[in-house]
Amino acid sequence: MNQPEPLSIWHLVSEASLLVQLVMALLLLASVVSWFMIVQRGIYQARAKQALVNFEKQFWSGIDLSQLYRQGNSNAGRGKVEGVENIFRAGFKEFSRLRQQPGTDKDAIMEGTQRAMRVALAREEEKLEENLPFLASVASVSPYIGLFGTVWGIMNSFRGLANVHQATLATVAPGISEALVATAMGLFAAIPAVLAYNRFSARAEQLKANYQTFSEEFSAVLHRQIHAA
Repeated sequence: MNQPEPLSIWHLVSEASLLVQLVMALLLLASVVSWFMIVQRGIYQARAKQALVNFEKQFWSGIDLSQLYRQGNSNAGRGKVEGVENIFRAGFKEFSRLRQQPGTDKDAIMEGTQRAMRVALAREEEKLEENLPFLASVASVSPYIGLFGTVWGIMNSFRGLANVHQATLATVAPGISEALVATAMGLFAAIPAVLAYNRFSARAEQLKANYQTFSEEFSAVLHRQIHAA
């Protein structure tokens, strides 16, 4: 007696109903986009972490702040300055501008400097969290989309049994297998998104804390500098 050949995944997908195929296509698209964002986020946050380490090493080396600011001018013109250096440049630029204005109160100079750094800090925080809401959405919604495709496929399989006089496992197995592929694809899209979201959220929080710490330390340096003068 000949044994039936096992069905391939591609055969199951091609034989699924139109709605289930649309669900699978949506999940595949979500998976591809989320993987692109995972790679992009990983590269950006790794670069931001390295930039933080390099800049803080330079900042605390005793270099003159004006010289450090001038060193970043060429990189800033090419758009290569990011992360903590943007916070430094925003604060130092505003500090220098207000300090050159005659009769400006020292407290007003510090308030303006801190305000400029807060704006720069908020922008850097937005960059760190970019695309994370999409990953969270894929992680939470994909299993339900896959489950919807599975329920719809199984429902169609049992509806097809209405015209069959003798129902066997071999009769319903292909339809159920097609439907379960949708659940598998939902999990395939959701699991990497969950892991990536948790990892990148934690790294973003750590970098934001480092940025805030630097901002406070830089404010203290400028405060001592202006009152010493």
